[in-house]
Amino acid sequence: MIVGIPKEIKTDEFRVGITPSGVRELIKQGHDVLIEAGAGLGSGFDDTAYRDSGAVIVDIADEIYARSEMIMKVKEPIEVEYDRLREGQILFTYLHLAADKRLTQVLCEKKITALAYETLRVGRRLPLLEPMSEIAGRMATLFGAVHLGRYNGGSGRLLGGAVGVESNHVVILGAGVAGKAAADAAAGLGAEVIMFDINIERLTYLRDVMSPRVSMMYSTHEAILNSIKQADLVIGTVLLPGAKAPKLVTHNMLSTMKKGSVLVDVSIDQGGCFETSHATTHSQPTFEVDGIVHYCVANMPGMYPRTATVALTNATLPYAIKIASTRLEALLKDEIYASALNTYEGHITNEAVAIAHDMAWKDI
Repeated sequence: MIVGIPKEIKTDEFRVGITPSGVRELIKQGHDVLIEAGAGLGSGFDDTAYRDSGAVIVDIADEIYARSEMIMKVKEPIEVEYDRLREGQILFTYLHLAADKRLTQVLCEKKITALAYETLRVGRRLPLLEPMSEIAGRMATLFGAVHLGRYNGGSGRLLGGAVGVESNHVVILGAGVAGKAAADAAAGLGAEVIMFDINIERLTYLRDVMSPRVSMMYSTHEAILNSIKQADLVIGTVLLPGAKAPKLVTHNMLSTMKKGSVLVDVSIDQGGCFETSHATTHSQPTFEVDGIVHYCVANMPGMYPRTATVALTNATLPYAIKIASTRLEALLKDEIYASALNTYEGHITNEAVAIAHDMAWKDI
């Protein structure tokens, strides 16, 4: 199969869909790899490294899309890329379609076989989402702490405090991979942390393995409302695979919070779990609503592209090889790959995406 790796052109996105070593592994399996010139520079991989791994360097993105049977990316196609997609092509990337009705429609219109990293399941795990969730979770605490700084509009409280100064409070919504990473970082800095989730089994496990600075609470509206009143930093990491994130903190609830507190919405790719959230970029990462600083960068791991690209390739490569090496009809009989499928032959095939847009779906 011919696998194409275009350069990411979303604002402030410096990751790339595969490393040179990943290219080498695909080629060892008998596949051809086309990569757009300069695609890996933001992650520290130059064209020579890809060429030495056996890839063909292509100067024009249009040619990548025209020649490739499968497109492998990091982020979802943006509007200028829609016309480059061609009927019957396989697209393997993060899609987050529940937050993007127009892209969903385009993928259906062009009969794209769209396989989303974020919905691929192995048992109860989402293995292609986990590495980016871990990075985003750690970043949520670090950048939340930075934006508590007075010069960034925050309250001027140092996360973790100092000797003789009261501790700061961090509330984390969601106890998955991102939530745990955020809690580990916050506790390591010396903050007092409360994690919310509705999965008692997960909360029990985390209680036994995490720092005593981290306490667990079952997620209810009242419990969240009471906790954010004392919070200096609130981190939203809630994920419903394929679906829009639930709005756990409403606009009205902001009035109960301390002025200068910070909200970090890791769930923004799926629409965000704060009612007042809207997507931002690394260049302009924050905005303020009612005295509360919001950090809602939609591609947080793009800040650290070298680490993120290597971690992502480690996760996606075995699945990319299987997709490229297997007849599509046989591939989709495997429940792992069926779980990743979001659109196929003009139909939405993920129920959560269809519900998000009030559109019909087809169970393959």
